[in-house]
Amino acid sequence: MTYLLGLHLAGKRVLVAGAGSVGTRRAVAMAQEGALVVVVAPEADGAVRAAASRGEMTWHQRTVTRSDIDGVWLVMAATDNPTVNAALVEWSEEAGVWSVNASDVSRSAARVAAQSRHGDLALGVVSLGEADPLRAVHVRDALAARLDEGEIDTRHRRARDGRVVLVGSGPGADDLITVRGMRALAEADVVIADRLAATGLLDRLPPDVEIIDVGKSRDNHPVPQDQINDLLVDRAQAGKCVVRLKGGDPFVFGRGGEEVHACLEAGISVEVIPGVSSALGLPALAGIPVTQRSVAATVVITSGHAGPDATATAAMAAGATVVALMAVSHLNEFVTAGLEAGASPDTPVAIIESGSMPGERITRATLARVSLIADETGVKPPAVIVIGDVAQPGLLASEVARTARP
Repeated sequence: MTYLLGLHLAGKRVLVAGAGSVGTRRAVAMAQEGALVVVVAPEADGAVRAAASRGEMTWHQRTVTRSDIDGVWLVMAATDNPTVNAALVEWSEEAGVWSVNASDVSRSAARVAAQSRHGDLALGVVSLGEADPLRAVHVRDALAARLDEGEIDTRHRRARDGRVVLVGSGPGADDLITVRGMRALAEADVVIADRLAATGLLDRLPPDVEIIDVGKSRDNHPVPQDQINDLLVDRAQAGKCVVRLKGGDPFVFGRGGEEVHACLEAGISVEVIPGVSSALGLPALAGIPVTQRSVAATVVITSGHAGPDATATAAMAAGATVVALMAVSHLNEFVTAGLEAGASPDTPVAIIESGSMPGERITRATLARVSLIADETGVKPPAVIVIGDVAQPGLLASEVARTARP
């Protein structure tokens, strides 16, 4: 019968005998956990040599001896000689030291599980009978995928201090959130969501998770920012894990800094999980690189809700890429400012509406004509406006053709 335990290796002296693929992998992994790893092997690959040169572990270039287990807390017998591995396990048992026989786990005092990490959880799968590493890895990967996709409710059951996690859910589509963001949602007791967040993800949460909609549009702010801050602090002070689900990235025009400040001021632990900003992600999805060698080396991201500022105006005139968020109602002002500052009337412009969503639409025009065309086609927010040569239709195809010429 195998009884599963987790071992805390930080600060513990660990002997790894052998530096083949198995020994190297385990030595590196345990060093990353803070173990004091000593590798004994006549030869070692680049990973062990490099780690030893950086002082992250010790490597003795020789064969292992019985004295190597003196003062050791755990032994990994991973040489290419089963007889040597068996002897190391026998010596370890005589000395009362934990040991793993990599060539025959049936004769080990311990077994190594196929492991994966998921936030503050670790998943481990181990064979209880005859060793079958590939089977354990297959089961681990299947379970790990469900954890990473937020399919398993991982909320804490024991009382603990409340905390706030600001999660950037990406530019709109549910599958553009990060893996870490999905893990945070799976741990949430409360979700406070914006209108432009990937709100489709909320349907996957357990029914007893409290969901608070604080979405606002340009002329409608039903829940002011100070009340949102109060909600974050109030729920966290009640011992809840609070996820603040935001569109794009929390720190790109998302008022994330204000919310972090409010939490810290109230003594609340707060974490920020970045997201794919619509300013960068939506142009990429539309095939528009906001920087491109020989086309644009500078990109300016601006909040266009109040029209163009001096930096955005100068960038248009200089031929840099300008990405304007929340700027549909001020498009004419951007056009006027750019042209008066010296931007070419033929500067390409792309407007990406409802990017990454089923209703996505891309409108293209020159700077001189974009206002007229936007009016004719009925462009509406939410939209991202890209101004600059990178917005030229077929840019990437033309670049390929240019570089392919003899």
